Amino acid sequence: MSREELEFLKDLNHSQREAVEYIQGPLLVIAGAGSGKTRTLVCRMAYLVAQGVDPEKILLLTFTRRAAKEMIHRAGSLLKLNFDHITGGTFHSLCNLMLRQYGHLLGYGPNFTLLDRGDVEDLLNLLKNSLGFSDQKKRFPKKQTLASLYSKSINQIKPVVEVLTKDYPQFLEFTPELERLFIEYQNYKREHQLMDYDDLLVNWLNILQNYPQIREEVGKRFEFIMVDEYQDTNSLQGAIVKYMAETHQNVMVVGDDSQSIYGFRGANFKNIFEFPKLFANTKIIKLEQNYRSTQPILDLANVTIANSKWKYTKNLFTLKKEGSRPFLFRAKDDTEASQFIAEKILELRDKGIKLSQMAVLFRSAYHSYDLEVELTKRGIPFIKYGGLKLLESAHIKDLISFLKVILNPQDYLSWNRILLLLDGIGPRTAEKIIIFLKRENTLSKFSKIESLSSSLELKRFINIYQEINPYIETPTSILGQIWEFYEPIFQRIYYEDHFKRVKDIEGLFALSEKYHTLNEFLTDLVLEPLEITELEETDLDEEPLILSTVHSAKGLEWHTVFIISLIEGRFPSQYTLQSEEELEEERRLFYVAVTRAREQLYLISPLMVYVPGEGKSLSKLSRFIRELPPNLYEEISSRKYPSKVETFTEMTPSMNSNQYKIGDLVKHPHFGEGEILEIIGEKVKVNFSNKGPTLLHLKYTHLEKLI
Repeated sequence: MSREELEFLKDLNHSQREAVEYIQGPLLVIAGAGSGKTRTLVCRMAYLVAQGVDPEKILLLTFTRRAAKEMIHRAGSLLKLNFDHITGGTFHSLCNLMLRQYGHLLGYGPNFTLLDRGDVEDLLNLLKNSLGFSDQKKRFPKKQTLASLYSKSINQIKPVVEVLTKDYPQFLEFTPELERLFIEYQNYKREHQLMDYDDLLVNWLNILQNYPQIREEVGKRFEFIMVDEYQDTNSLQGAIVKYMAETHQNVMVVGDDSQSIYGFRGANFKNIFEFPKLFANTKIIKLEQNYRSTQPILDLANVTIANSKWKYTKNLFTLKKEGSRPFLFRAKDDTEASQFIAEKILELRDKGIKLSQMAVLFRSAYHSYDLEVELTKRGIPFIKYGGLKLLESAHIKDLISFLKVILNPQDYLSWNRILLLLDGIGPRTAEKIIIFLKRENTLSKFSKIESLSSSLELKRFINIYQEINPYIETPTSILGQIWEFYEPIFQRIYYEDHFKRVKDIEGLFALSEKYHTLNEFLTDLVLEPLEITELEETDLDEEPLILSTVHSAKGLEWHTVFIISLIEGRFPSQYTLQSEEELEEERRLFYVAVTRAREQLYLISPLMVYVPGEGKSLSKLSRFIRELPPNLYEEISSRKYPSKVETFTEMTPSMNSNQYKIGDLVKHPHFGEGEILEIIGEKVKVNFSNKGPTLLHLKYTHLEKLI
């Protein structure tokens, strides 16, 4: 190729170009967030062909077939050549291709049948019944759970009992039966020429491990192997790379250990640390120049990941040196946090930042429930990725149905949902009861329902129904009574994962705390989505705001990012606090969230949260924030007042407080002890010993004088 045809190399920085031109021998590229790893992979494919490598000798492995197709197309465009002969795709698509050719070594013909997820579930259910496991008095796992359990065991290369202990402890008593079931499942597949999704990895690895001549053949076929997102490979995929590149060792893997966040799917972040051990003389190149974020955002990200126990040391930098420091907002509670975010979003939109260029990120889907209500009230359109919206979860729909019939006894759609939840009531009985309710308009109609069904749960609900007064009691009180009745039903119906779903219930309780009447609560909660659609149609140029779990946000970026619920137990999740390895993944998850922001980053942490059964409780700031030096962020202590001391004089005094005077020593529950410097209307400026001058609003602040 001529110099002119390699012009694309000039657009690369030094590290990227070094990675592109290093084509002989094993290469590990540690690609920091926003460092242009895709461009590096694309240019390397083009460079290989420019150096005379036959495209058929190149293999590109990615985590989606679409990503591979796009990268191959971009590489061909650089040289104005057709690169269709490069083999690109996922690990599973490669293994399927190889097993069609070499599967006979394991007794499989080229036309074996590939089972999809539904087929796997049905087969496991069939075998479960044939083994008599469905006849047991105690509940055996459903077919969906069986499929997930088996897949986790295979991908993580862990015994069934270990996966049960961690993810499905309620089924530990069935360990012997499950082990037998999975053996029968494997035998059945072999006998009937069937493979499931996981078998593709397992069987191809089996051939590579046991047939040296196949390793040699494959080595000649694919002389240059490239793997994207290597930090997200599982143990099986890591081993496949090892054996396929054994004969020539011309393998380049690209990844970022700091962005390995899919341990729950079986990804093994240690693969990226083991790579230099698998391939002697591995060259390591770090891509540290970031093309996405401003330096203040990267400074915070660098410190966050520097505290990790397992890492390749790197320091992200950018040419975009200017920019505001990230903001930390200590909201009074979730309600104030939601109000702050909504107002800030509207303010940014007025400045010309599109809603689609802003995102609110969270650790778990239920963390955004309060915000969803606030955005809907203000007419701010949004879409949510990861998890379900509040009213899309079946268990939340159940609870809302109870609340709706208490407020409106003629809501027969909700009545139908409730009746079908109750033990001893089927569709036909439910229909009879609803017909009766429609016909009877007397106050005594509920006592007559019992003649239509002997269900004890129905009798209990009618008793509770008649005791609740929706016009006097608070929504939280009513919800508490309903939950006490519904909880055993909830555990019965959702026994497979009720311990995970209960977090959504807690979110609903917390949301109810901000309302005084049930009518107001349900009105805000069950707003018709049509209102959002109509708003979008009136402004077709405006795409909606993004709400997303951090897992669903990986690989994306926005002008402004809000990360919410940064308190212990939420982010990091309480389920990870007892495991050092899982806690480290939480840190990487926070790092991924931070590095999604290009220009502005807001870290949101409520001081108080609602805990069902305990009421409002003081929260603890996330360790990921507490570890940061204060100079890396600017703290906003409340939405009610400005964050900078210089703006205090701009406030108009309304009334002086006789309770305090300048020079008083006071104590604050969160900021400690301090001295009053100035009184401005209803606000007071206090110089805290560990924080400095802070303006507090007396109406929203618990200050006490020190004697």
